[in-house]
Amino acid sequence: MKKIYLIITLLASVFFGGCIKNDPVLASDSKVEFDASTWNANSVGVTYPILAGIPNMGFAGAPGALTRATPTFRIRVNMTGSQKTTPTNFNYGFVAAESTAIPGTHFGTLSGTGTIPANSSFGFIDIPVVNPGVSSATPVVLVLELKATTELPINFNYSKVGFRISQL
Repeated sequence: MKKIYLIITLLASVFFGGCIKNDPVLASDSKVEFDASTWNANSVGVTYPILAGIPNMGFAGAPGALTRATPTFRIRVNMTGSQKTTPTNFNYGFVAAESTAIPGTHFGTLSGTGTIPANSSFGFIDIPVVNPGVSSATPVVLVLELKATTELPINFNYSKVGFRISQL
């Protein structure tokens, strides 16, 4: 009798404790985020990285120095999820409360909008650096933030990035 209970218990554990079906997890909703080249550790006291160099946008090697003599540099913005057959617009802005850089003095006009072309997963933001003419040992920090739209929400974990612009 004990053998029958043992066999029933073993069979029940095999049949009722079997595998759980694992459905694949696919990112079907599209979100916008700054490129992986900016995914460094967050800087001290803030929830985003502050970069001292120009991001390499996925390429190996050290980034170029970001100084007041840098003319214009680009930052890549990624769209997660599936690509769209039409161009997709995203919005971004300058975060004045967290920046020490002054518009018109340390950087030029930012459009506030960008486009991810059709059948693509990324777009670019061009940031014009202005040489204020006065050398200083204190660098300035420019902070940019992606903004959600009805068409394209943001990935909050990678929606903000800072750039330290050397004034030497």
